[in-house]
Amino acid sequence: MVVADLHVHTTRSDGTLTLDAVPDAARSAGVEVVAVTDHDRLQPALDGPVTERDGITLVHGIELRVDAGSQRVDLLGYGVVPTPALTTLVEEIQLNRAERGRAIVECVEDRLGVSLGVEPRPGLGRPHIARAIAESPAEYDYQGAFDHLIGDDCPCYVARDIPSFERGREVLAETCGVVGLAHPLRYDDPVAALELTADLDTVERYYPYDHDVDPEPVERAIETHDLLATGGSDAHDEVLGRAGLDRAGTDGFLAALG
Repeated sequence: MVVADLHVHTTRSDGTLTLDAVPDAARSAGVEVVAVTDHDRLQPALDGPVTERDGITLVHGIELRVDAGSQRVDLLGYGVVPTPALTTLVEEIQLNRAERGRAIVECVEDRLGVSLGVEPRPGLGRPHIARAIAESPAEYDYQGAFDHLIGDDCPCYVARDIPSFERGREVLAETCGVVGLAHPLRYDDPVAALELTADLDTVERYYPYDHDVDPEPVERAIETHDLLATGGSDAHDEVLGRAGLDRAGTDGFLAALG
């Protein structure tokens, strides 16, 4: 039974769930603890690293994409207490996100001859653009937009400027209770990604991959580097609890946050 879902997105980035709706979604899934981990954005409505709202424990988190040299990976910071360094970093990222979003939207509109009605703004991500494409007269659904237009290596893809792994880890370590690696088996080179956990506190052990995976490399990293195992659904919709921690894992995680 999933007690804690530690990877949830809201409308603050590219999720469809509002922060106010998180408690109800958690209760519907039987989840007691939720980490709100929006992409490269903080949650100003959460006034502490761990708060309670409508009987649900909410952990202020963040998912931060960083450049690890050979590939880009995502770090999860939990128990955020904002610092000037983190605020500056996310502001830089959001400015680039808006500029990148504008470039992608203009490319799609020029290529398809449609108007998407998407304005560049902080928090704008490719899922927003894919949804707009699916709702436009263009003959692409949401997944088709990624597969043929805006996915990596597609004609309208534009890379984002992101911080280095070292900078991201350092900034998160100063502001979060624990910092870990998200979905390690999703990357092109999972072995290289897992090597990064030598400098982290946690790794996302439980995750709803869309294909069969061998968790043994993750288990080995946990043992080698004495990592805390975390887990979450990476929810961008309103369904929580597809993956996460059981009662014992949840208790250990909350204790580690201090």
